[in-house]
Amino acid sequence: MHPATALSAGAAAVAVLVAALLLLRSEDAGPGWGSSMAETEALPKLREDFRMQNKSVFILGASGETGRVLLKEILKQSLFSKVTIIGRRKLTFDEEAYKNVNQEVVDFEKLDDYASAFQGHDVGFCCLGTTRRKAGADGFVRVDRDYVLKSAELAKAGGCKHFNLVSSKGADKSSSFLYLQVKGEVEDRVEELKFDRYSIFRPGFLLCDRQESRPGEWLVMKFFGSLPESWASGHSIPVVAVVRAMLSNAVRPSDKKKEVLDNKAMYHLAKADGPLKP
Repeated sequence: MHPATALSAGAAAVAVLVAALLLLRSEDAGPGWGSSMAETEALPKLREDFRMQNKSVFILGASGETGRVLLKEILKQSLFSKVTIIGRRKLTFDEEAYKNVNQEVVDFEKLDDYASAFQGHDVGFCCLGTTRRKAGADGFVRVDRDYVLKSAELAKAGGCKHFNLVSSKGADKSSSFLYLQVKGEVEDRVEELKFDRYSIFRPGFLLCDRQESRPGEWLVMKFFGSLPESWASGHSIPVVAVVRAMLSNAVRPSDKKKEVLDNKAMYHLAKADGPLKP
């Protein structure tokens, strides 16, 4: 493809993405979520109580942007007595903080052969995901639906009580957009497994410093970065905010079987942990 044509196509794709985001309605934060002084003061005690329970955790997708930040924050907060990452390849860590992280290397095409990797964890975080551009339509469905669902099934069979799923704003199994359709379908199918607690996180456009280059996303990030936070918080969110919300939510006792946190709810909950760094 001629460079000018490629650039034009990229610009058009970004324009369509931005237009779609502008058309999405902002979702209201769920009741009970906020960043009040009381919540900020309660977090340290909740974390300490959680640590005393000596729970174990696994992370799926620790090599991705969200999973990588999640692992770092879990170790920083020392919330779990055992931390395991499950992935298709072994990751290399130089920092001392990672020395006790357990790694389970699996073949996602033959997950039944690796059922033992999912046994003995109290909490699970699933950050698995790819893109249609990277893996093709079939590959995207295989990763974001089939791998996620099979992992959830094995986690449930292995004793996991609290399953956390990173989904997407607008997830809806009846959507005409493949991405949102798949996200909505897997949300519903994981719910059918009946975990003791099932938390779904639906972030908007993720703001992060990606390890891989995505020029189109860079332009959209610049767009959201120029907007007032009060507007942008309904449609975009820093990865660190998603991670903070996931962990703050995990340490809070809940009798809900299922909870869905939208973009704004995550923003509010993340801020209870202090100001978000740019």
